[in-house]
Amino acid sequence: MFAGQLALAIAAAFTGAAIYINIAEQPARLQFDDGSLLAEWKLAYRRGYMMQASFAMVGGFFAVVAFFSTFEWRRLLGAAVLLTNWPYTILVIKPINHRLMNTRPDAATAETRLMIGRWGGSMHFCRVVAESPRSPRRA
Repeated sequence: MFAGQLALAIAAAFTGAAIYINIAEQPARLQFDDGSLLAEWKLAYRRGYMMQASFAMVGGFFAVVAFFSTFEWRRLLGAAVLLTNWPYTILVIKPINHRLMNTRPDAATAETRLMIGRWGGSMHFCRVVAESPRSPRRA
């Protein structure tokens, strides 16, 4: 039972961080000029990457443990949703991340701004929708 509660808490932390990025950090960063926007995005990305990846991995692990202790299918579903962030990030978000990380802030253009806007608008927002805990039984 404790593993399920822990998985839910970690999923909630993951979701909270993703919501914060979308409603506070991303809109604030978009107020900067192109070079400062990219520099701030890179710094935030480096810090957030490990946190979000850790939340997904550890939360998924505890959800799987909770599933095997109760055989409640919703816990396995919660683990699957949490762990799908890895392939989603690698297949969908990583190409833009690499382009942005390989761009020097002094070489940032309006296209860089559009990529960061797309990163935060449609790509990163999917994490908020997919991860929001709906009930204590989910994780």
